[in-house]
Amino acid sequence: MSLVPSFTDLLQPLSCVMTVPTFDSLLTVLAGWVFARRRTVTGMILAAGAAVGAKHHSAYHRLFAAARWSLDELGLAVFGLVLPLVDGVVLLAVDDTLARKRGLKVFGVGMHHDPLLSSRKKAITNWAHCWVVLGVVLRLPHCGGRYFCLPVLFRLYVPKKAADRKRLAYHTKPQLAVQMLRLLCARHPGRRFHAVGDSAYGGKSVLLNLPDNCDLTSRLKMDARLYDAPVNVKSHKGGRPRKRGRRLPTPGQMLEGRCRHLTLDVYGRKDTSRVAECVAHCYAAPGRPLRVVAVDPLTGGRKPQAFFSTCPDDAAATVLTRYACRWPVEVTNHDAKGQLGFEEPQGWTRPAVERTAPVAMLLYSLVAVWFAREGHRHYAPPVRPWYRGKADGPAGASFADMLTTLRCQSVTREVLPMYLHGPGSRNVVKTLIHVVSQAA
Repeated sequence: MSLVPSFTDLLQPLSCVMTVPTFDSLLTVLAGWVFARRRTVTGMILAAGAAVGAKHHSAYHRLFAAARWSLDELGLAVFGLVLPLVDGVVLLAVDDTLARKRGLKVFGVGMHHDPLLSSRKKAITNWAHCWVVLGVVLRLPHCGGRYFCLPVLFRLYVPKKAADRKRLAYHTKPQLAVQMLRLLCARHPGRRFHAVGDSAYGGKSVLLNLPDNCDLTSRLKMDARLYDAPVNVKSHKGGRPRKRGRRLPTPGQMLEGRCRHLTLDVYGRKDTSRVAECVAHCYAAPGRPLRVVAVDPLTGGRKPQAFFSTCPDDAAATVLTRYACRWPVEVTNHDAKGQLGFEEPQGWTRPAVERTAPVAMLLYSLVAVWFAREGHRHYAPPVRPWYRGKADGPAGASFADMLTTLRCQSVTREVLPMYLHGPGSRNVVKTLIHVVSQAA
């Protein structure tokens, strides 16, 4: 089974990061990835119909385990395909997600906190890989006003004990995020980027090491120490000038005074909150002014929170809506696991581990870009009368719908050249397409 030509043509710019035989193997693996029931290498070559062919099956294993190509360069090439869909500042989202694994010899595994199984009273850990993902957040054409997060760069977080056993340099998750931000921003120095991350990626290890053409929006502690800009007044006693100005109220104290009410459409609903804002400097980065926004939700049942942006001229509504745009990265992690089998590859060597699972995320980005360019023309909304609120046409298409469209178009291309004849030929094609769409 091969993919529709419009999708294969989209992949051609990726051929510059690897040799021709390796790229040919990648095309076969991606075709199998779209149709496979289980996303192991053997499952993918079976789905692609390449188990018996010109190449030995070991060639597809070597694509991940031994072939000479760079995952970063492949991700940057995918970013080049995404970039024409971005207008103005490139909004980035950084987050980490788990890929649960089994086996003691798998490279990079360790015990990680599992936020899906944990509760407020009990923390659950799992034997897994932890991936730090950097994606582009944007509105896709023909898909309404919804935001999508398209992953482009990845780093495997190796726990300190596992890194010590393998004699590897240990890097924290924020340090891995900074590596990806610097790599992407250095390749496009003329572009302006703005990263969004939760509180794990809003500390000084990220804030103090941002690239010059990148800003950051993240969460802040309610008791964070905030300061005014220092006043450069020479002291008669001498000594170095002050780095920080007078102490300002914490975000929690900001909400104790008078606050204005603000209603925003975030997370798919309208919420009203008490909002207080100011321009301040945090203790870790006294030389960088921040727009600090403290929020006390009046609806929705959430606790008071605080956010900051490294753009001090931003309005409070801008900071809050930009941070809400971080949510699509969670949807991407969910769909990559449920629709593309992000957790299913079973490689255990370092090259295989560091390459195989991220390809599922890159395939997510490629399918979304293909749908925005070509696939929306062939999208047929499923008949689901119980979903009365879902928009008709491409504006209401989910990633599962995009993947179904790609599968149906690929199968149609394979069936139509067979020139089926007879009174029931159209029903045969119609039934086949229906089965493929339901199998998605």
